[in-house]
This record gives sequence, C-alpha cells and structure tokens, in this order.
Amino acid sequence: MVSEKATDRMSAMEGGPVSRHFFSQRMRLHYVDWGNPDAPPLILLHGGRDHCRNWDWVAADLRRDYHVIAPDLRGHGDSAWAASGSYAMSNYIYDLAQLIHQQKLAPVAIVAHSLGGNIALRYSGIYPDNVHRLVAIEGLGPGPRSHAKADKMAMPDRMRWWIDEQRALAGQQPRRYPTLEDAYARMQEANAHLTAEQARHLTQHGANQNEDGTYSWKFDHYVRLWPPYDMTREEIAGLWGRITCKTMLVWGKESWATNPETDGRLGYFQNARVLAVEGAGHWVHHDRLDLFLREVRSFLAEP
Repeated sequence: MVSEKATDRMSAMEGGPVSRHFFSQRMRLHYVDWGNPDAPPLILLHGGRDHCRNWDWVAADLRRDYHVIAPDLRGHGDSAWAASGSYAMSNYIYDLAQLIHQQKLAPVAIVAHSLGGNIALRYSGIYPDNVHRLVAIEGLGPGPRSHAKADKMAMPDRMRWWIDEQRALAGQQPRRYPTLEDAYARMQEANAHLTAEQARHLTQHGANQNEDGTYSWKFDHYVRLWPPYDMTREEIAGLWGRITCKTMLVWGKESWATNPETDGRLGYFQNARVLAVEGAGHWVHHDRLDLFLREVRSFLAEP
C-alpha cells in the first residue's frame, strides 16, 4: 500500500498538486496539496469568487521549501455550496480552523488574498499561537470610511435589505457563457494585468460546463451577498491587535483598496508592515508575480 507521503512525493515529481477533501459543518470542502509534507506548512487562501488554483504560480515556486496547501473556500471552486445560500464570516473562519486542526498544521504560515486575507487575519487574532507568519494581500477590506452609511443602518432596515437581496438572487441563474473562450474573455476583462496564459489557466480551473454545453463559474452566486450582521469594526480591529506573528500587509497601488499605512489601520497591529506594490491592482500575486515571490520568500525566511 502506498503511503500518503509517498503519494505526495510522487505528485510533486509529476508536477501537479493532489486533490483532497475535509469536512466542516457537514460540508465536503476541497483543497490541493502540493507535496513536500516534511517541510514547514504553508496555507494559501484565495479571495471571493476565486478558487485554489489561482495560487498555482505561487505554489509551484514555494513548494520547494514549504508544504503548500491551498483550500477552496465553501461555495467556491470544488468545495460544496451552503444549502442555505448564506455565507457568514464565522463559517469561513471555522472552515480554516478545521483544516488547520484536522491536518495538524499549527503553527502555520498563511498567505491570503482579499476575502481569504480577511479570514486569515481574524483567525490569527483568535488563535495567535497557531500562526507564525502571515501575508495578507488586501485582506483588510475597503477603507475605514467606505461603509460609513451601511454601518449606521438600523438592524430592521439592514435585515429588510438583506432579505430583498437574497430573494433577488434566488430568482437569478448563474451567468452562462456560450463557450470557454467567452468565459476566458470575461476573465481578461476583469483584470487587465493578466497575461493570456494566466487568464486561460484561471478560466480552465474556475469554470464548469453545464448540461446544455455552456460554461459557468464554479462559485455559488450567493457568495456575492454579505450577511446582514457580522463583528463590528471595533471587534475586528481588536482581533488585528491580538495577532502576535510578523505580518505583511500587501497593497497594490492601482487597486480600489486604500493603503493601510495612510488610512490608520496599520496602527492596530503589533508587528506588521506594508508592502506597497507599483504596477499592481487587487491581485498583486498575479500582477507582479516575480516581485511578490521575492518579497514573500524573504519575509517567510526572516527569523
């Protein structure tokens, strides 16, 4: 019988990751394992409406020195969709906690993007001893002033808004593209920094073919809707303040996000610094891959 470690090593030799699953709240969630199981563990956590294979270029490089695991968030990629159509941050955090617990990965390094960065930052504040290095690419969310109006909305109004939006989503069908090439064109449109190779790879791993021959993105379209209640901004900032490991907050200078160093959010962290990247938008790890890898490698190797 071939051992799990031997399977990982064979997969590494062949060049691709191994697909695996774990269970969280009765949901079957998918992740890919890039082998090298005796090396220090490293989780790569993708953003909203994305999938674990968006990390392939990063993983292919870091796998030499780390045991790289990249999960699909619930409702994304090849992970199960929530039957309720509701995706609360608490559930995402629980899923990450379960993966780290079940696979005995702590203390672990985490590199995360956008929604994944938001999850990883909160997890690291809840379990500071479980994370020894953290890179968050625009994981803080929009700037402090961007949701001022929504924050002041009374709960009855907020609930009514959410119910109306949820009901509207229930009446919609996921967008269907006649061909994979049409989906590929949409991918290129969404991020002008992507090379043709990157856009094609992300599309091939991010879309499924429907029974009628058309193509749709793998993510559940309900993930677009944020739940009507969450931790307060003060509570979230409190979790940032509990993170004890070295943290790098990555920001693309061409992104819609704001610089944590100038908007005040860096001040909540005990031991964090900002990496501001020229020529990059929200997907810094795609837009400036070589620079990103160089900076992350150096950061992870710091004592």
